[in-house]
Amino acid sequence: MVSAVFHSPLEVTPSTKAEPLSASAVAAVPRPGAAPVVQVKRGWDLRFLWTHVLPPVLGLLFLITVWAVVAGTGESGIPTPLETWKQAVEVFSDPFYQVGPNDQGVGWNVLMSLQRVAIGFGLAAAVGIPAGFAIGRFEFLSRMFNPLISLLRPVSPLAWLPIGLLVFKGANPAAIWTIFICSIWPMIINTAVGVQRVPQDYMNVARVLNLSEWKIFTKILFPAVLPYLLTGVRLAVGTAWLVIVAAEMLTGGVGIGFWIWDEWNNLNVASIIIAIFVIGIVGLVLEFGLIKLATLFTFEEVKS
Repeated sequence: MVSAVFHSPLEVTPSTKAEPLSASAVAAVPRPGAAPVVQVKRGWDLRFLWTHVLPPVLGLLFLITVWAVVAGTGESGIPTPLETWKQAVEVFSDPFYQVGPNDQGVGWNVLMSLQRVAIGFGLAAAVGIPAGFAIGRFEFLSRMFNPLISLLRPVSPLAWLPIGLLVFKGANPAAIWTIFICSIWPMIINTAVGVQRVPQDYMNVARVLNLSEWKIFTKILFPAVLPYLLTGVRLAVGTAWLVIVAAEMLTGGVGIGFWIWDEWNNLNVASIIIAIFVIGIVGLVLEFGLIKLATLFTFEEVKS
């Protein structure tokens, strides 16, 4: 065991041989009545640049290099990064123009797609989260709906689009229906799994205290299930933004998916590449926002 004994800077014990202090050590010794010396670390934090800045920059450069090599062959028909950049400057110079119902800027198309995603996702959350709590809470409902969920969840979301067109008689509600049906499964499954993983001791205490079902939900289930619920929400949003592009290609109208299809009909490949980057950036922003929201409501580390 090593014990530490604190002495005055000028005091030397008989058993300890005093060593001469260096100039830096003498400067660091506080004088009586003087303010404490605060040493400020200067310079750049190179570890942060090496671990957080350099890897994504290298990844982006790698993507641009492969893109330039493929486009430089001349046989693929893919525009070079420089040509795409010039097209992007032209596209984003006026992203909210309106010439007609089917000729609008990329900004209006993105906003319309986000509106469809918000409506379909909101309806899925309003139905899926309570259903997940009920399925996870009551074993009878779990045994009743698990086979149905296992049967319907693997179905491709676009397979539900004709059903939506048949029932709702319109392209816009059919696209919203497709978002709803593909977003509801992650929220139901993750919420139900979270409820089923609540420690049984918590439920035993609630039974001893004779808590009502509302108290069990607000005081025990909801705080414990929140990390699982937010994971389901993140998966549902990613799936919804993925599906809306394909749905809009088939239904037409205003939307980022229809804009891609219209640019393909005009053989404007550069605009298609721009749309791909726009879709990725919007999806990244949605994912980042939900990660930040999750970190506010849970003590667990939520990683992207």
